[in-house]
Amino acid sequence: MSHAALFTREPVVNKKRAITANRLIVHGTNTASVTEALNAASQYWPEQYPVFLSLGRLVPTPDLLDWQIPPNTHVEIPAQTLEHPRTQALLPLLQEAGIGVCLTWYTQGVALPPDVNWRFILIDGRKNPSPYGAPGLSLAWGLPDVAAFKQAVANGYDGGSGWFFLNGNPPAKELAANHAQIIRLLNLVRNNGEIREIENVLKQDVALSYKLLRYINSAGFGLMVEVQSFRHAVSILGYDKLNKWLSLLLVTASRDPGAPAMMQTAIARGRFMEQIGAHFLDEAGCENLFITGAFSMLGILLGASMQTILDEMLLPEPVIDALLYDQGDYAQFLRLARACESFDSNALIQAANDLQLVPEQINQAQLAALSFADSLQA
Repeated sequence: MSHAALFTREPVVNKKRAITANRLIVHGTNTASVTEALNAASQYWPEQYPVFLSLGRLVPTPDLLDWQIPPNTHVEIPAQTLEHPRTQALLPLLQEAGIGVCLTWYTQGVALPPDVNWRFILIDGRKNPSPYGAPGLSLAWGLPDVAAFKQAVANGYDGGSGWFFLNGNPPAKELAANHAQIIRLLNLVRNNGEIREIENVLKQDVALSYKLLRYINSAGFGLMVEVQSFRHAVSILGYDKLNKWLSLLLVTASRDPGAPAMMQTAIARGRFMEQIGAHFLDEAGCENLFITGAFSMLGILLGASMQTILDEMLLPEPVIDALLYDQGDYAQFLRLARACESFDSNALIQAANDLQLVPEQINQAQLAALSFADSLQA
């Protein structure tokens, strides 16, 4: 792989664990490689939420302005670089351009430059149990699990950044009735069941029918006509394509107030894997990659073990092998998707090398997948 910059990401959530921003970490050897990567991916930039841009271990300098910074971007300024002359030169330029700034790695007592509006403050929650004295909305980073996040909020934090929500969730239980209903639908579609029987299941839950049609008519599907009914959808798309969108229903079925970040993660994984897979697989294989990525969060989303869920479903063997055993044809794509969710880019570099992918392919697919996942949360 070349020395071009790679992107990884994490969500930013408020006290109720609702998504409020996306954090993008650019891993590059210098600012030139960072701006080159950002320029190459600009058309895929996610716009629904603010984006916190971290330069990883690099010092922010005016060279960053070689990239046309999107208006929803907040450039992260590490507290350790505030006395660096190049960072001091960058700050007024960002303010003149109307670009927001986010102070990271804040600690109590650090000297701050005057007349800078630090709206967001990122703090290592492991070393700072309380955000005491933070000059803006405080976000805890580095938390290990949901319990730690709840404690951080109780101690005064306004939210958090990172993947803490993947750990410390309620223990496994049986599938809820609405989840079982969607799995029944999925199995009917995979078996090419009678349209009338599938419609009867959908009629038992009007909300599911509405959500399914909204997904199918979303910009991500790219249809030229509006689909009015399930029967209409079958006539236009066929069962195979509908299976993918019914899978989205299952991923978004959780009523847990903290589920949005998990849903975003699952859908972004699926879309990313689908797009990367287009370089290797046919259309059916890519749709199975989407399902693999989307279903990789089902155990957490539905509060049941992955084995329990998959025992109820009719899925292709490569999907099951990847989800249960990290083996088979789809496993390396899932490892790549998960590697995009780390502050450390080493695993991502290794996974990209395994598939002989260049950074530009990964960065563009990742931003496009994130934009797609965000669009379905609206």
